Amino acid sequence: MPAAVIGSHRATGRTITEQFRAFDAHNPHVFRALERMTGRRLAAGATRVSLKDLFEDLRRQLPYGVAGLNNNYTALYARRLMDEHPYWAGAFELRRRRAA
Repeated sequence: MPAAVIGSHRATGRTITEQFRAFDAHNPHVFRALERMTGRRLAAGATRVSLKDLFEDLRRQLPYGVAGLNNNYTALYARRLMDEHPYWAGAFELRRRRAA
């Protein structure tokens, strides 16, 4: 397998966090939608929320999907949601990060 796969962070030289920050800066509507969706699920009685499920729902809801919405960003969006809504911290299961 080649060391640098096209489209991966190895090929671009940018970390996933750097890619996420660029994507998030250009697509603020994605965070707002994830925020609304999380709030609705918790208000409906959910005790846990899966960002992977929210990503799939978001892809279905938007007419043409969201170009660049990478599954590698799920944990970063979960952390951002918890940073902005600390009372949601128990709703997301996170693993310790291995890289920045």
